[in-house]
Amino acid sequence: MIDLGPLPAFNFYISLIEDPDGPAAIASVAMDFVLGGFSECSGLESEIQIEEYRAGGQNDRVYKFPTRASFANITLTRGTGFGEDLYLWHESFLKGEGKRQNGLIFLANELRVPIKIWSFENGIPVKWSGPALNASSSAVAIEKLEIAHEKLSLVASPGKALGDLKSMAGF
Repeated sequence: MIDLGPLPAFNFYISLIEDPDGPAAIASVAMDFVLGGFSECSGLESEIQIEEYRAGGQNDRVYKFPTRASFANITLTRGTGFGEDLYLWHESFLKGEGKRQNGLIFLANELRVPIKIWSFENGIPVKWSGPALNASSSAVAIEKLEIAHEKLSLVASPGKALGDLKSMAGF
């Protein structure tokens, strides 16, 4: 396999999807619903909790077993524009009318072609932060949205596709 080096972290897209079958099922259509314009996306993290077992008579080790997975909240940051979509999604939960959404995060190459795609499931906009306003500054007005979710998955990547082909071929 040819290693072309690391991908740049500045080309990415975010899509929110209202689909009960999960975001992976409609990844090809999701580019039509790109929120776009984000300067930062953080929280693509997962962690497996470990349970320790101390066996009697085994004093040279502690056995470790994987248990539940947990996922960090995803934080989206962008310059404040005319669109209110992020705030309105958060506000719908404030009013008790909110709908969870699945989402896709696309990492693209220099030609803006998606190379890796992560999905998150059952997202809830738990925190919205508006811009810090300061008349003596010329900084861009920034808004942030923090999304709690139940699961993060790698949906597509060149390495994943190669692994899937090897699995199908019996390697």
